[in-house]
Amino acid sequence: MESTRGSFTIIHAKELKKMEPWKIVLGELDEKMGVKVIEESAERVVATMPVEGNRQSLGLLHGGAMVSLAEAVGSWAAVIHASTMGKVCVGVDINATHHKSSRDGLVTATATAIRLGRSVCSHEVVITNEDGDRLCTARITNMVVDKR
Repeated sequence: MESTRGSFTIIHAKELKKMEPWKIVLGELDEKMGVKVIEESAERVVATMPVEGNRQSLGLLHGGAMVSLAEAVGSWAAVIHASTMGKVCVGVDINATHHKSSRDGLVTATATAIRLGRSVCSHEVVITNEDGDRLCTARITNMVVDKR
């Protein structure tokens, strides 16, 4: 069953079976942050996000926005992998190191698979600015679980 909220569609868990292999569907926070998906596969997901609208009080890109973006791209890649086994994923760990910040433009997050297993998936996420400078390095681990 689908329902529409604003400019996006919410897909209920029962409908995921019909979507395999799973295609990325933006969540509410992703929409609010202006995330755009560029590439999607279990091995690699690439997405962009504008700095504008995602700044903290000093005018810099909010570190939490970068971690949220990292979690989104890493989780999407893991769910794409899990969907090929008729399963879904839930996040169990994320960590991030902020190397640099940005005041404007777009940032790009690239999630690359470290391990795609039957029970656990891990991805490294690198977030860069438009000049290719590394802003953040994150690692996310998702557990593969049965659909409820």
